[in-house]
Amino acid sequence: MSDYEVFEAGDVVLQNDITLRNAKLVYKTHGTLNAEGTNAVIYPTRYGGTHVDNEFLIGEGMALDPAKYFIVVPNMFGNGVSSSPSNTPAPFNGPKFPRVTIYDNIMVQHRLATEVLGVKRFALSVGWSMGAEQAYQWACLFPDIVERLAPLAGAARCAKHNFVFLEGVKAALTGDVEFENGWYEKQPLAGLRSMGRVWAGWALSQAWYRKEMYKSLGYSSLDDFLIAYWDGIYLQRDPNDLLAMMDTWQQADISANDTFMGDFEQALGAITARTFVMPGQTDMYFPPEDGEYEAQHIPNAEFRPIPSLWGHYAGGGKDPTGADTKFIDDSLRELLSA
Repeated sequence: MSDYEVFEAGDVVLQNDITLRNAKLVYKTHGTLNAEGTNAVIYPTRYGGTHVDNEFLIGEGMALDPAKYFIVVPNMFGNGVSSSPSNTPAPFNGPKFPRVTIYDNIMVQHRLATEVLGVKRFALSVGWSMGAEQAYQWACLFPDIVERLAPLAGAARCAKHNFVFLEGVKAALTGDVEFENGWYEKQPLAGLRSMGRVWAGWALSQAWYRKEMYKSLGYSSLDDFLIAYWDGIYLQRDPNDLLAMMDTWQQADISANDTFMGDFEQALGAITARTFVMPGQTDMYFPPEDGEYEAQHIPNAEFRPIPSLWGHYAGGGKDPTGADTKFIDDSLRELLSA
């Protein structure tokens, strides 16, 4: 985690009219920007992830090859690396950290890309999960500089069913008496374990569990998977960071800004990028039906679901066989060659 850079964004006035003071956007780049500033790729992070977690799609010989592209990986606000509840000083620390929207993230990323890094055009905007929400936002707000778009197992807005799922996760976490309305003095471990259990039921498909595919990851039983994997993830996380990102997720809507004034289909129609909409075929967060609707309203889009039993994880390179990653990489290679 030491191989990153920090964009000191200063005081950022957010969509809710609260100022995020001394905002810090942490980012990692791979490759070199060409003289024209046109070989860039923007690849934002997912929920709970950092720039390190995006590296499964970056490498020599892959579609996102640093020898060919300048790949910019910005960490979303709230993830514990960029400005977040856990690293912001009082009085905006902890539960007082202001609401940050997808739009807020992209406007600061745009400053980073154009003012600091010198990017003139993005050959591709890509991301998984909340990274896909950000990729969509880039493409509709800045169609003049985003040439291609590939949202992976994500959506252009948070659907109501998705919103309700997240309400259940929040309730599991905040119901712990140790949570203390976000002013906890020690980790609310019961709440974090409960959160992991709720998440486990949604992240992967019914067929994945039926086939006991957790064994392909080296877990000897279902209990072993729930404890070693899910407890292992969430017991290490800062609860306020998790809630801040969750709130950003729930408010996600690429039309919720002064440019589109809530007109979702207008926002989708503003995307001029050659687009592959790539939901996970068995994803319960962002089901294929939502992606198909979005593709229908993007002028130059193809609906290309990832054929996988890995549920939401189909977009994140979790399949140890590499089949999901190969499908994504092959599709990105085709898209970039168009």
